[in-house]
Amino acid sequence: MSDSLGEAVRTRLRALLSTARFSQFAGVGIVGATVDIIGLALLVDVFELWYLGAKTISWELSIVVIFAINEHWTFATYGDMTPRALVRRFLRSNAVRFAGFLVTLTVYGVLVDRFGVWYLAANVVGIVVGFFVNYTCESLYTWKVHHD
Repeated sequence: MSDSLGEAVRTRLRALLSTARFSQFAGVGIVGATVDIIGLALLVDVFELWYLGAKTISWELSIVVIFAINEHWTFATYGDMTPRALVRRFLRSNAVRFAGFLVTLTVYGVLVDRFGVWYLAANVVGIVVGFFVNYTCESLYTWKVHHD
């Protein structure tokens, strides 16, 4: 591995291993997971939507909440604060989080369909698995924390 590539990898790993930022991200994730779980329960149990469609809607609602909190707390010192930059980060965040959503949705669907796990319990497992994909991608791509 060349020195520049090695340094790039080390810089990104140091950025990801920030315990303060990771803790903030996890705290925000708990808020987002709560929004997702409550939204999913309402959509499935009250509005009787199909569990996978309901998951998609509850996920996007939680993404809006998570983005707003991360923007103003976890990553408040990263990126321009112009409306255009904010919109760009929001769209990038949605795109990045889509990878985490696919991981979450796959785990969720497999647990419900193949193993008969209760949909809310399966959702929590999927959220935990998708969390690590989201943390890595959001840190390195959306807010580019390695550019300190």
